[in-house]
Amino acid sequence: MEREALLEELGDAICRVERPHPVRVAIDGVGVAGKTILADELVEPLRRRGRSVIRASIDGFHNPKDVRYRRGPGSPEGYYRDSFDYEALVALILEPLGPGGDRRYRPAVFDFRTESRVELEERVADAGNVLLFDGIFLLRPELRDRWDFRIFVDTSFDVTVARAETRDIPLFGSASAVRERYLERYVPGERLYLARARPGDHADVIVGNDDPLDATLRWRNVNA
Repeated sequence: MEREALLEELGDAICRVERPHPVRVAIDGVGVAGKTILADELVEPLRRRGRSVIRASIDGFHNPKDVRYRRGPGSPEGYYRDSFDYEALVALILEPLGPGGDRRYRPAVFDFRTESRVELEERVADAGNVLLFDGIFLLRPELRDRWDFRIFVDTSFDVTVARAETRDIPLFGSASAVRERYLERYVPGERLYLARARPGDHADVIVGNDDPLDATLRWRNVNA
């Protein structure tokens, strides 16, 4: 379907979710699936519908390097288990914006590029806000019930690795180094996630995103 139509349909669906607190939207998928782009694209359709948006990402909740790589820099298990600080994610954003929360939140705690903590001032959300939160591993068992609407961006590994070979050269130095890193650590770790957490089974909608200009929507009968 055309991209604009896809965004409009997702915007309508998110706005149908009624909560007495901000609607927490997970935009999940493997690395380089198109999660961040989709989250950014949804901001304007939601604003046109009168909803103020909070944008945040799992990239703001990395663990320090000594925790991320404690099983070894090439470990797929380490990538799946140790990359992110889920306790901080729950305590600082998902719980405050959820049922009974005080709506005081912080959108990030760590910058993995500088390997340093981020000291952001506490912010206060309105009850009618929508949190658009993108990242990998968001529908793992300990997080999936923290979301009010769940999107899984489904993209094949052939496509994501090819995208990474262009996007991640500044991080790894060359396309071949990017590919090696993805095939050693990231893709196997993501396969662990897909097998153990089965995120597609817990999503409200699956976005087929191999071709963003001809993406698909597959709606699922799950509880939001």
